[in-house]
Order: sequence, then C-alpha cells, then structure tokens
Amino acid sequence: MAASHLEPASASRVSTPDHPLTQKKAASASAGPVADSRITEQRNPRTAAIDLASPLELVDLIAAEDRAVPEAVHSQREAIARAIETAEATFRAGGRLFYVGAGTSGRLGVLDASEMPPTYGTDPELVQGIIAGGYAALTRSQEGAEDRLEGAVEDLTERGVRSGDFVIGIAASGTTPYVRRALEHARSVGARTALVACSPPPKETLAVVDILIQPITGPEAVTGSTRMKAGTATKLVLNTITTGAMIRLGKTFGNLMVDMRATNVKLVDRSQRIVMEVCEVSRDEAQALIDRAGGLVKTAIAMHFLGGSREDAEQALARAGGVIRKAVGRTPPPVP
Repeated sequence: MAASHLEPASASRVSTPDHPLTQKKAASASAGPVADSRITEQRNPRTAAIDLASPLELVDLIAAEDRAVPEAVHSQREAIARAIETAEATFRAGGRLFYVGAGTSGRLGVLDASEMPPTYGTDPELVQGIIAGGYAALTRSQEGAEDRLEGAVEDLTERGVRSGDFVIGIAASGTTPYVRRALEHARSVGARTALVACSPPPKETLAVVDILIQPITGPEAVTGSTRMKAGTATKLVLNTITTGAMIRLGKTFGNLMVDMRATNVKLVDRSQRIVMEVCEVSRDEAQALIDRAGGLVKTAIAMHFLGGSREDAEQALARAGGVIRKAVGRTPPPVP
C-alpha cells in the first residue's frame, strides 16, 4: 500500500525531538485539538507526513485516498436515483434544473450545466449553474461571497427560479451559508430541492431539502482541500444525475449519443458515424439524412426508419416521449 511505503521512512524523519514536525505536534497536543464536526475539515491520519513525501509517494498517497470515492458515491445510489427521477419529471413538465454552490462546488455545477447543450442538444436554459460571486468566481476566488446570504436570493430571483423547477445545492462541508439560503428560497417559491454534501449538514439545512445525497469521502489528503476527494465525488454525482435524466428523456439510442447537434468538426464526424452505424448507410447518405433533418441526428434516424418527412419523424418522437426505440420500433445495432 502507498501509506505503508511512506510511513516507515517518514517515521524516522520526524521522530527526533528537535524536528519541527515533532515540536509542532507536541505544541498542538498541549494546547488540545481544535474540534470541527465537519468531516471535510478534519485531519487525515494517513497523510499526516505528506509534506515529507517524494513525488512518487505523493501520487500513491493521493491515489489511495481517491480509491474510496466511487464507493462513497455508490452508497448514495438510491438518493441519486431519486434525483434522476425528479430531474426527468421536472424537464418533462417544462421545469429547469439549477445547481447552486460556492467555490469548487459552484464551479462543478457550472461545468456540468455547461456540458448539456453540446452533449445532448439541450437549451442552455434547461440546466443552469449558479455560483456565489457570479461568473467572475469561476476563475478567481470571490472572498466572502459564500457568506452573503441575500446574494443567493438575488441570484435565484434573477434566473426566475419558480415552482416546478429543481434546485440542487452543492456544499462539500454541508454548511455553506449561500447554499442553505438558496435552498430556503427555492423551497419558499415551490421548487423541489436536493443537496449534495460530503459531510452531514445541520438540521436547519436538512429542513429545506427534499433529497439528500451524502457521499462521505472522509478527511482530505490536505486538510480542508475539498477540491480533491469531495470535488471528485461531487462531479461523479452531478454527471450521474444529468446523464441519467438525459437518457430517460430519450437522448440516447442504446448508448449512442443521438440527440446532439454537429457544431464542430469532431461532432460532424461523430454524427455521421452514428447515422452510418444505426442506419447502415454510407457517409454521404448519412450526411444527406442529417441535412434533411435540420442537423438533428435523432430526427435523421427516425426519418430513415419511418420513411417519412422530418415533420413525420418529429411527431413520432413526440408521441414516444422522445424515446427513439418507441418511435421507430427498432433496437440499436449490437456493439461490434
């Protein structure tokens, strides 16, 4: 194990009475530990001597901590599934999904939201990320933004958050004031709410949360650096919620990304290859179908199998709730 590789060498380096680390530990012991109930703010005993690690030992130590992240996320499978169901129902009823967070948590929400239009052809309004401090906070820390409670209300009001929407707060420590106030406001206007947190949130926050997703990833390799394990777990959770909801809406055919728009050279090639594989046509024929479908891959596939016009294909897809299998009565080709 990585830790056992480091510990023997580290022990010999820090055991002498005059070593700074030894003196610091002694001073801390005499003063008593500073307690913090937030798991993400606690010290990790496995990485207590990480500042003495070699580059290879650093890689091993951090990787050893990261291995626990997928299991922590999977422990929340039922709550994540409820979030997928809520997101799907929200979208089908004309509502929107909002992520709300500060710092790393806010950036991860904005990232996931921004990836929906190019990946699944969604309207940019459908999934939105709100970060404390505004878009300037994406690239430069906005000190104090997460503590400005009414900023959360202003930001949600500006986006027109209303009944029928779904607001997911993201707070690694579970205690971010901006996120708590955002959830309170969302609940007050009739929106559904959820919270992604890597430490148990206080009861006042739980009181305004419909769905709690709580992957406990433990103390970070560097104390309090929640961009590490907590951030990784958060990204996995958000990816699963939106990907799951998009699949439920029929934006894939099997595991093929069919509800996409070819907006660059890579996506033009991908769209052609998907239509070629599904419809068993040449590249030129695939592009002709896509052109007739107005650039929409899913519509092109439906037109091919139904033998009708773009309007016929769109009506069939609408009747099928956007699910291409139901619209065309076909299954996707097997994986080669």
